[in-house]
Amino acid sequence: MVSSAKLRKAERSLLQARPYSDKMMEVVSSLALRADSKSRPLLNPGESGRVEIVIVTGDRGLCGGFNSSVLRFAIASLDKFSGKKVDLFAVGKKARDFFKRRLEFNVRDDYVGFWREFGLRDATTLAGKLTKSYLESSLDATYLVYNEFKSALMQRVVMEQLLPIVPAEEPEDDESVVDYLYEPSEEALLDKLLKQHVEFQVYRTMLESFASEQGARMTAMEAATDNAQEMINTLTIQYHRARQASITRELIEIVSGADALAG
Repeated sequence: MVSSAKLRKAERSLLQARPYSDKMMEVVSSLALRADSKSRPLLNPGESGRVEIVIVTGDRGLCGGFNSSVLRFAIASLDKFSGKKVDLFAVGKKARDFFKRRLEFNVRDDYVGFWREFGLRDATTLAGKLTKSYLESSLDATYLVYNEFKSALMQRVVMEQLLPIVPAEEPEDDESVVDYLYEPSEEALLDKLLKQHVEFQVYRTMLESFASEQGARMTAMEAATDNAQEMINTLTIQYHRARQASITRELIEIVSGADALAG
């Protein structure tokens, strides 16, 4: 019941955020196609031969395969980056604890203890950490691995590129490329939009993961309740059978004793 209430709230927030996120992606990608990408590091991959994978999990268990599916997917995806050094950024205690125990993985940083009351401020903080790491380390790319919310019964693990921001596909006809008049200026506007875009994509990712966790938790708890009730029913029947057998045995012993005394 608790997860069901949290799911409704999370799903409502997610459905409100998705259209804004999609439109922001469309606008920024379109502007990136026209803008001078050389002067904007967030539009250009680095040359360090390193990538960063941000793995988003929850802080607690009892939610079915929600956490384990993300962790398995993240490990399997490392094969795609052969020849590159991979840094991991763990979001959520489950991801942090899982990779901290495995020394073969390089966990650069983690962000935990916020899921109980997370909001846009947490997304802004996390986006700032990721952007700073991308710029200072000259990373080739930053990827997000998380559970995408489909329904309460279905979540899908996906990997999305956060940085560098991918421009829209260039049209075949150059005359169809239309530029805009910018106010206050192209540089000031695009730089602000790029930052907001990264922050909101991180926020949408967190909303997707949180809604998926509540859906998985509700499903897992419902299955656990059904299994517990089935076990109770089975044990109750076994108890009554054993009790009836005991009563029958005592009655037979009493009758047999009475017959022996009478004879």
